[in-house]
Amino acid sequence: MTETLSRIDARYRLFERLKSGPGRTTGYRMTDAHELDRLEKAGLLVWANARYGARYAIDKPGLDDLLAADLIPVIHAGQPEVIPAVRAATPNVEWTVIQLECDAETARSRIVARDTGDVDLRLAARDATPWIDADLTINTSSAEPGEVAQTIDALRTG
Repeated sequence: MTETLSRIDARYRLFERLKSGPGRTTGYRMTDAHELDRLEKAGLLVWANARYGARYAIDKPGLDDLLAADLIPVIHAGQPEVIPAVRAATPNVEWTVIQLECDAETARSRIVARDTGDVDLRLAARDATPWIDADLTINTSSAEPGEVAQTIDALRTG
């Protein structure tokens, strides 16, 4: 989805969260536990969580770098608590919150295609994620990525 957004406007940029631990590396800035601990002690983590045997974090310097470059960070997060944390860390930024949803069958097929080996765990996490009061909710089960990206961009640019 973020790739499709970037084709509409090159300023859209995936915010690559920091990650320490096993699993996929694509789409993350890989680091180690010591660095995450250091950033946390320095008060530079906006949000952190542990899931699937790994630690993930949104760091203030990473956000600041994208914003200073006049880019539009796209943050993928499954925890609603990320939203107020990011807003508090960047009080001068107007964020648009998009909730993407899909039916269980679509979710399962996408998870299987990612080949992470933990389908049931990821489906349980999906089912446990509460709904939020988003600026826009889009069901991606049948919507094409281009259509979704156009809708998101139109909402943001008003």
